[in-house]
Amino acid sequence: MAESVRILSGGLSTELEAAGFLIQGDPLWSARLLHTNPQAIKNVHTSFLRSGSEVLSTATYQASIEGFVQHLGVNVDEAAELFNVAVSLAKEAAEEFNIQSSEKRNILIAGSIGPYGAFLHDGSEYTGSYVRDMSIEELKNWHRVQMQCLASAGVDMFAIETIPCQKEAEALIQVLKEFPNSKAWLSYSCQNISSTSYGEKFEEAVKVSAATPQVVAIGVNCCSPDFISPLLSLANKKKQSTDRLDCLP
Repeated sequence: MAESVRILSGGLSTELEAAGFLIQGDPLWSARLLHTNPQAIKNVHTSFLRSGSEVLSTATYQASIEGFVQHLGVNVDEAAELFNVAVSLAKEAAEEFNIQSSEKRNILIAGSIGPYGAFLHDGSEYTGSYVRDMSIEELKNWHRVQMQCLASAGVDMFAIETIPCQKEAEALIQVLKEFPNSKAWLSYSCQNISSTSYGEKFEEAVKVSAATPQVVAIGVNCCSPDFISPLLSLANKKKQSTDRLDCLP
């Protein structure tokens, strides 16, 4: 077990849908509201903080420059600015919470990075099928743009999530090294208790992610709850040889 536990924020889109927003089926998912209703996103951040969250993830999981240009009709500069909006909303919610609350909390802002398949909006983020036709360099070039926008906006770390395959994880880790002062957590999506969604051995995929001290935690998400404990047990085998690696559900 980790020596300390931090409470992460929950499902942003789930909370937005509960508030009446239509998220399912939108190619931008909750990121559209960065353009159309940013206050709604800030309200959810505040709700998470009131529930005990210590880490807020930005509304950028399904965000990309290309996606914003394609689906919002904005230009490249306006699309890049929406990443600043996402980070600012989280920071503002954190600052206002600490001003209004007697409990002063060290709140971290995690820049959410989803897999390339999230941009494709065809469910392939849960299979990783797209990596058969993409090189590591192509994946790096894709993710670098979004990570640069978030880093420039001042996130405390990256939240790299729902990664279906080792190849994409390798690309993301290589890009992360281009931001040597940044930390990240990385979580995979998995198809069973021992394999990534793409079918590789989860234990081997963990080794890729654990190879750099910039990755402070590894976990799994968007898979059956029955898979969680066995998968984290595999991940913890790597933790036995290092003091820095934590495991996230």
